[in-house]
Amino acid sequence: MAHAPQFLKLVNEAKKMIKESNVADVKRRSDAGEKFLIVDVREDNEWAKGHLPGAIHLGRGIIERDIEQRVPDTNAKLILYCGGGFR
Repeated sequence: MAHAPQFLKLVNEAKKMIKESNVADVKRRSDAGEKFLIVDVREDNEWAKGHLPGAIHLGRGIIERDIEQRVPDTNAKLILYCGGGFR
């Protein structure tokens, strides 16, 4: 799926403020005892088909509204995942 140029610009700017990880890195960090919360930002139907054990679901359309209620600790480490890296 081709994305609009302005959307890609927004994504690239946001990526400058976050650290991307891969499955192996997250597993290594978990195995080392690092504490973090896993947040699945996919759509409801994707979540229903399967998700990581222990993950919470906050879809892209509601995360901004509900994150404070679901994760009140503003210092909590969060790992967000989706299906393609653009959410």
